Amino acid sequence: MTAAIEGAGPIAGANPVTKLAASAVLAVALVLSLDLVSASVALALELLALPFAGVPWKVLWRRTAVVWLAAPLTGLTILLYGRTSGTVYVDWLLVRISDGSVELAIATVLRVLAVGLPAVVLFLTVDPTDLADGLAQLVRLPARFVLGALAGLRLLAVFWEDWRTLELARRARGVADTGRLRRFAGQAFALLVLAIRRGSALATAMEARGFGAPGERTWARPSRLGGRDAALFAGSVLIAAAAVTAAVATGSWNFIAGR
Repeated sequence: MTAAIEGAGPIAGANPVTKLAASAVLAVALVLSLDLVSASVALALELLALPFAGVPWKVLWRRTAVVWLAAPLTGLTILLYGRTSGTVYVDWLLVRISDGSVELAIATVLRVLAVGLPAVVLFLTVDPTDLADGLAQLVRLPARFVLGALAGLRLLAVFWEDWRTLELARRARGVADTGRLRRFAGQAFALLVLAIRRGSALATAMEARGFGAPGERTWARPSRLGGRDAALFAGSVLIAAAAVTAAVATGSWNFIAGR
């Protein structure tokens, strides 16, 4: 698992639960309608807020590259096979490009960016342990479930190392020289067995340390909400409200339930 980035901006220091709530507010507001105006307004306001995330620009571009790549590919699919309306420019086999598909494609690209970018940026500076503390203490999720998920998430970091170790060990024994598919299947099964053994050992160790004990548990690091959390959540609500208001005011609001 990729480690959290040490951000210096005001958004970076917000509680992980607040970041999760802010991302959810933006996502819900943007998925309610597929139109150009709401996605454009939200994306523009989000780009203005990016400097406050406290993430270096090089790291930001590298970590959000998947979103920048996925958005045009999604729009391309809508462009070629989207709803037909207005003037038809290309009609070949299953491909039909028209005014309607072009508009939907642009709106889809903007919406993917407006939903994906804040989700990625907000969680770049989230430490899994802080998130688990917040979910258990503030959201009141079951501590056993939260701690178990955190332990499993931490183990993801060693999967690649285990895979590489298994590969080297099998090569040293001469059992990985031929047959890529057979080699991959055998190595994947070996990794599964190793993961089950490690998980069982970890579960036993956690039980021995009282992680599964009944009653209310204490926490080494209290998770609290502050002024920057209120500002972040209020900012997400304002961005969502501005996007929806602009779409409704211009008559471009296109509620997806009515499609």
